[in-house]
Amino acid sequence: MGFWSDISAIFSAFASQDSFEIRNALKSDAVWVFGAVVAALGGFVIMWIYRMVPLLDRHLERTIMVWSYLAIAFIIFWGVIDRFIFSNQQPWSTTVPPLLFMIMAWFGAAFNVRLRTHLSFAEFRTAMPRTGQFLCLCLDAVLWFVFAVIVVVTTTRLTALSASNFQIVLGTDNVMQWWFLITVPLSFVLMIARVFENLIDDIRNFKSGEPLIKQAVIGGDV
Repeated sequence: MGFWSDISAIFSAFASQDSFEIRNALKSDAVWVFGAVVAALGGFVIMWIYRMVPLLDRHLERTIMVWSYLAIAFIIFWGVIDRFIFSNQQPWSTTVPPLLFMIMAWFGAAFNVRLRTHLSFAEFRTAMPRTGQFLCLCLDAVLWFVFAVIVVVTTTRLTALSASNFQIVLGTDNVMQWWFLITVPLSFVLMIARVFENLIDDIRNFKSGEPLIKQAVIGGDV
């Protein structure tokens, strides 16, 4: 099949909402171009939503992280009580927390991209000329975008595979694994929005003469 035929097949598969068709359509190499375009457009849309609703900009990922953490803590806490006091154990008590941790971790990663608390080599870059600093920040944006697109495409394929095989969360009767897996590509689209926000700030700071490299603070505000 040609490139445009593959792209058309992907659109048709998603329009059908059939997991088997989606899984087969995502096997082609055209999915990488499709994924990059969709991820970029999704990032721009989310960035626009953040601009329109500053409350989401400040609290969306952190709210998801906190509630995921509380859910994990509650399941583990009740699991201990249930096992040692009531001599019982819910079969899903050891399978759901790792999935919730996955959600917490990747949404947290998206937020910390915005805070630049990942490897940024700030001490090294501060000693560089201003143009070198700006080029390093642009390189960061490119690398984060490429990394995010890779994750979006591969985890979307995994989600479609899980849905088409009707995989359930171990220990449950009707909780599907893809309900959790779909949050991974979504969190990386949020990450792309944060990458775009940082890049716009960097371009503005470069033009205005503002400092480009700032001290990153884990848990700080955007």
